[in-house]
Amino acid sequence: MGDVEAKVSGSKSCSRKWSFGIDDLNGTLVQNFFAELLGTMFLIIFCVGSANSVALLSLGANSPAYYLTISMAFGLGIGGIVHILSSTSGGNVNPAVSLALFLDGRISLLVALAYIVAQFAGGFAGAGILYGLGNFGDNEIPPMGQNIIIIPEHIDVVHAFFLEVFGTMFLILTILATIDESRGHAPSYLQPLAIGLAILVMHIFLIPFTNCAINPVRGTVWNVVTGKADEKTLIFLFAPFVGSLVAVPLNLVFFTKH
Repeated sequence: MGDVEAKVSGSKSCSRKWSFGIDDLNGTLVQNFFAELLGTMFLIIFCVGSANSVALLSLGANSPAYYLTISMAFGLGIGGIVHILSSTSGGNVNPAVSLALFLDGRISLLVALAYIVAQFAGGFAGAGILYGLGNFGDNEIPPMGQNIIIIPEHIDVVHAFFLEVFGTMFLILTILATIDESRGHAPSYLQPLAIGLAILVMHIFLIPFTNCAINPVRGTVWNVVTGKADEKTLIFLFAPFVGSLVAVPLNLVFFTKH
């Protein structure tokens, strides 16, 4: 989800500058575009698909095993996807992550926009494939895993919005820590693992409240494809971006060595 292999040169965050990125308009960007598209497609098919397992229905939606199973699928699944994409795009697979990397001066505006377009395209493709392969149109079992306010009598849209903001902040701070060159992390499988574990923890925390989006693509495309999108879906579209906007300066001021 971040440039896990630390492909950006070893300059410190304070010396990185924002760039439009006209020089990034080349074949590498095309390769990375399709890497992000495929990676996000896998995320929706396999991770959101895990929430649609018939086997989970027998556990009951209030069972701790239900939350843990889905949380592990998302955490370990996305960790694997990041590892697969680490030598190309770095495995953003989340527009909030691409925004954070742009704000932190690690990718250009052009690259960030290309990645975000690829992520939404891959997300809708994955949602369509999952809906079709799950045969939900003719299946008596309704599709599950949409991002909604789980218990509306306990939390409202404001609570849900800030829960998603804080969840995304934790994810972005974890990513920025794993790619911080000043910490001397050697590129390895440990960076995707750290990111995956952060996602796992956030799902354990947020599933009982919002089903955990912390990703504008994950929070919207499955809702749209399954016909469950409404005005509350905007929470899951915009809250992760706000989390990124807060996390990047927070990391620079409090968690980066100066």
